[in-house]
Amino acid sequence: MIPLIDMERQHRSLKDEIHREIRDVLDRGQFIMGRASKALEEEIARCCHTRYGIGVNSGTDALFLALYALGIGEGDEVITSPYTFFATVEAIVHTGARPVLADIETDTYQLDPAQVEQAITPRTKAILPVHLFGHPADMSTLTSIARRHRLAVVEDACQAIGAEIDGKPVGSWGDVGCFSFYPTKNLGGIGDGGMITTSDSDLYEKLQSLRAHGTYRKYHHSRFGFNSRLDEVQAAVLRVKLPYLKHWNRRRGLLASRYRKAFQSLPLKLPVESTSVKSVYHLYIVRTSRSASLKRWLQQHGIGCAIYYPMPIHHQKAWQNRFSVPSLPRSEAVAGSTLALPVYPELTDAEQETVIEKVAQFFKEEKSR
Repeated sequence: MIPLIDMERQHRSLKDEIHREIRDVLDRGQFIMGRASKALEEEIARCCHTRYGIGVNSGTDALFLALYALGIGEGDEVITSPYTFFATVEAIVHTGARPVLADIETDTYQLDPAQVEQAITPRTKAILPVHLFGHPADMSTLTSIARRHRLAVVEDACQAIGAEIDGKPVGSWGDVGCFSFYPTKNLGGIGDGGMITTSDSDLYEKLQSLRAHGTYRKYHHSRFGFNSRLDEVQAAVLRVKLPYLKHWNRRRGLLASRYRKAFQSLPLKLPVESTSVKSVYHLYIVRTSRSASLKRWLQQHGIGCAIYYPMPIHHQKAWQNRFSVPSLPRSEAVAGSTLALPVYPELTDAEQETVIEKVAQFFKEEKSR
């Protein structure tokens, strides 16, 4: 069996380092907002070329707190993508604001800046682009639109730590960047975790307070906040992994380039590549009208794969129970037709060759029918 994602392999190779750091946390006896958390915040900020990092307990909370800290709430609108994980929209809804969906580009699966600009109204307060599957959105154009209309930009970089546009990391383009350390992410913990990045000192101070019950010093509260702190065990594990992130992302890029070379002659839509954009290939996504059949075929031959995502946000029951359903033909066409193939850095060359052979065999047999 070749799994779609294999976290056990990565942890096996780092077992001694991880166990040592967890023991150190236990020996110190400080489990919340301690030495490891502070160090990780500084290291992630450096990685993202921002002044500050704020550890929180999930990528979802990172998105929610970022929006909340920007003052977004009842009566406001936030423009985002209909083709994303549900948490992106969930975070907007929980602020009291209304999510407004703008359609995507069919080649990149990212927000189409032209569609974003058309969706702006007097109530719009922010744009929330998603760096989906590890590929950066068009931040140069989106931030230009935001400046022109005096809107905030919150980056959903939960799947894209280490990705860059013209050498500038995601998480540093907007007012705020939001990251997830869910175990399957390129930099994943052994539980939930998240990080917010910013270079705005006022936002930094507000976010520090909001994540810890609105405190500004112990038992003194300047606002009503939340309980959303990154714990020391997660921070310690993430600090073990962070030095390997560049190597892991390069390996993902190498695997992606091999897939591209092998699949060029097949009837598959492959990820778009650009010299100015560095993807970190959180997922390697191919698109085909035969995605369901290809998925069954690969799984029958012991190869893990999955459809990301089976439906756009506005087709979810939760959305339809609360909001009107827009027509977003590009997102609707893409959803359900994409398939993720194994691209984790521990995937061996031989395993990847098996994946390639089985994909090619599927289309060969399809053609002969």
